[in-house]
Amino acid sequence: MQKAPRQIMFTNEGYQKVKDEFERLTQKRKEAITSLQRAREMGDLSENGAYKAARFTLSDIDRQLRWLKYQIHFGVVTKATHTGRIGFGNTVTIKNDKGSIEFMLVDGFESNPRDKKLSVHSPIGRAVVGKKVGQTVVVTAPKGTTEYMITSLE
Repeated sequence: MQKAPRQIMFTNEGYQKVKDEFERLTQKRKEAITSLQRAREMGDLSENGAYKAARFTLSDIDRQLRWLKYQIHFGVVTKATHTGRIGFGNTVTIKNDKGSIEFMLVDGFESNPRDKKLSVHSPIGRAVVGKKVGQTVVVTAPKGTTEYMITSLE
């Protein structure tokens, strides 16, 4: 018997982005179908570059739509907890002698270091989950081990 996939935690903003992208690609798919039909009308499909390109584009859009549909189906908007302990949805600031880092903890599907969103499954995420402000954490990453002090929690 196959095990059911786990729920995917999203912030409200992250879940909305997935739904918006699904809608955008659904519209783009309609355009891709029209392009495919036009290319098919050109004749010999075996040497029709426009047909092959349109078919590739449609396949790529369909693949992305399946992935987004999976995320929407298993996605759950999860609110940040404010218990004094670090968890999903909290914004955390940590610092060491080299500087400070501020980030929001999210699930892996929504993580993006450029947007200061780190996964709860990342080395930093695993180190800080469940901790409180003032505690010191040790982050073990491929570059080595680093110690941080948790300075704020929102």
